[in-house]
Amino acid sequence: MSNESGYWLTGEVFVEQPLAQLWAHWHQKVEHYGFEQALESGWIEVAAQGKAIELRADSLLAIGQQWRFWLPEHQEGPVSSRWQTLWQHHEVMAVHKPANLPVSRTTRNLFDTLIGRVRRESPYDDAHLLHRLDAETSGITLLALESHYDRKWKKKLDRLMTSKRYLALVDGVPSWQQQELECWLAERSDSAIRSRVHCIAGQADQPPDGAQWIKPKWARTGFTVLASNNGQSLIECRLYSGRRHQIRTQLAWLGHPIVGDKIYSHDGAFYLQRLERDLDDADYQTLGANHHLLHAWQLQLNLYGEAYAVTDTNLSDQWPEWVHKAVRSADFLTADR
Repeated sequence: MSNESGYWLTGEVFVEQPLAQLWAHWHQKVEHYGFEQALESGWIEVAAQGKAIELRADSLLAIGQQWRFWLPEHQEGPVSSRWQTLWQHHEVMAVHKPANLPVSRTTRNLFDTLIGRVRRESPYDDAHLLHRLDAETSGITLLALESHYDRKWKKKLDRLMTSKRYLALVDGVPSWQQQELECWLAERSDSAIRSRVHCIAGQADQPPDGAQWIKPKWARTGFTVLASNNGQSLIECRLYSGRRHQIRTQLAWLGHPIVGDKIYSHDGAFYLQRLERDLDDADYQTLGANHHLLHAWQLQLNLYGEAYAVTDTNLSDQWPEWVHKAVRSADFLTADR
């Protein structure tokens, strides 16, 4: 079957249920063939402790078993799938999202997403995203464990998430140690990169003039230079608002784009080039990394008057070793900034 075009959808059993029921749940919007045809074709496999189980149409799945379903002709874009739970409450949980894993479905990935994998690889098959990270951004992502808690906390996110801090590796060494930037962020109708967000100076009560600006929103971020090495700087970014591409846009506007950023470094040349062809090793060497080096590393929460702090030090191998060492050090983790 490895020579056929298709995709193995995988997961774990957390609730005893009929095999046909689980199969139907994951196929209801994907394929048009029937359960029995899939079973007869060898497109359904279940294992317990690494050993394959003989399956029948009336098989009952047991907790702890591993399943995989073959989806003929279906394709998913390559992703990094190593998510993990960082902290958990009975209503919400914080997980580590690796870089290059989209949080939810895209044109290239229907199943291989953070929320899809959490629903298949944990007991929380009704989990929901409470906020989002860009696909290339790694770090802490907060999820509601079921739809009831999703509806409850999405209305109160500002009270739930009291502080969000990111780490960014940028090109250059800033002339400042600390910087707080407030500006308008908006897309431009005449931009060659439609998804690119632009930083516009101004006052909070005076949106920018001009028909070219699309839905301008006020944004505020605090930046602190933590260390510099070999012409690059590690910056902590504290979000006071949560706009799309906020940190990436503002750092580029300050003259220090994030390493590996295809949109905001090199004037977007590599983003446009990727529309024509895949980037090669020389391109990534120029960019400095295979994904942009932005990581959601600290989150402070307030649930029912109780304060919780979550830290994620799981950086990819694209970050230089000196940053890994700094982030793992006790002084770095306990520093009061």
